Amino acid sequence: METVLIKALQFILSLSILVIIHEWGHFLFARLFKVRVEKFYLFFNPWFSLFKYKPKKSETEYGIGWVPLGGFVKISGMIDESMDKEALKQPPQPWEFRTKPAGQRLLIMIGGVLMNFVLAFFIYAMMAFAWGEEYLPAGNVKMGFSYNEIFKEAGFENGDIPVSYDGISVEMVDVRSELFNLIEAKEVTVLRKGERVNIQLPAGFNTKNLSEKTHINYRYPFVIEKVNGGAPASKAGLESGDSITGVNGVVDMATEEIIAALTENKEKEVTLHLYRRGQALDVLVTPNEFGKIGVVSRSPYAIYETVKKHYGFFAAFPAGIRMGVEIVQAYLKSLKYIFTKEGAQSIGGFGTIAGIFPEQWNWAAFWSMTAFLSIILGVMNLLPIPALDGGHVMFLLYEVVSGRKPNDKFLEYAQIFGMILLLALLVYANGMDIFRAFFQ
Repeated sequence: METVLIKALQFILSLSILVIIHEWGHFLFARLFKVRVEKFYLFFNPWFSLFKYKPKKSETEYGIGWVPLGGFVKISGMIDESMDKEALKQPPQPWEFRTKPAGQRLLIMIGGVLMNFVLAFFIYAMMAFAWGEEYLPAGNVKMGFSYNEIFKEAGFENGDIPVSYDGISVEMVDVRSELFNLIEAKEVTVLRKGERVNIQLPAGFNTKNLSEKTHINYRYPFVIEKVNGGAPASKAGLESGDSITGVNGVVDMATEEIIAALTENKEKEVTLHLYRRGQALDVLVTPNEFGKIGVVSRSPYAIYETVKKHYGFFAAFPAGIRMGVEIVQAYLKSLKYIFTKEGAQSIGGFGTIAGIFPEQWNWAAFWSMTAFLSIILGVMNLLPIPALDGGHVMFLLYEVVSGRKPNDKFLEYAQIFGMILLLALLVYANGMDIFRAFFQ
């Protein structure tokens, strides 16, 4: 329960930051061009608000809604999710969105997306300055990697270390960048038990992997970092620094294999094989009803030798932009698979997003995920779907090119269609979370 709460709190805080920054982008450009902003809200507020405040001599009401699905700014003279048609029946006013030149309206609409990208690049820059840029070279993962069944069917084996794809050397394996290079390759060379092996990837290999939650994982020893008081591990006498190597007679197991073995034996006594200060020991322990023994294991970054680059304040900004651009490129590569059968099956909702945050509060991980989600929010909002920023941009670009503005009735129907489509996608994505939680 504590783990779920920590993940949920991280998700809500991250979402709040992203929504406020996104809506502030619209607000900033609207005020720059002297367009009136009637409301600025974090989360939606149908029927009532949790909080609202309108400063004296201000045209804008600020508030917090009770439906945590995003946020909004209500811009005067614009057809948006508020569907305020009565205001549009009045004569156009100079402070309204609809009376401004198309170029200014275009900047107001892309302001939110622009701020999302600026935020992501800024976060990556500040992370580079504060913590440096650390990565784990693939060659330093001594136990190799574990692979899902689709990889195994293609010829991969647990323990393989990717060396190159289509002749391009692999420096690291990362789910957000290098992974798509691997699954889109025609040939991958791996190091298997000290020998190089070439694997020819079959047609359709890339799309098959999209329906899987896990593609490639580090294989690393299970070294206990912390033992929770009162937990099964504490009662069994396990200590910080113990290196668990196997369960019930099976040895040379990696962390994920040990976790799987404990889960299979929940509420059953098992024998753990481990090393403590160089001495081999066997310890009896009974996992709880969830298959947990109450320990925190060390991450592969704390076990294997990493490469770390340090940046000064000014040097951190180009580094942050580079990191952000790499993530944008990787995400754009993934988008082309969304409309495949496998891609549709991989879509997730709020549960999936919250699940990617770490089980323990870690500011480096939190800011990394927030930057990543900011890029996702920016890219998704640019999709040419009515009700999204990209839909408004699409109609504005049409106006700029053709010199003709779509009539308000058409924009109204397009907004309704877009809202229905987005609601359907929201229901589908969160429905997939529920399906996976209970039936897979």
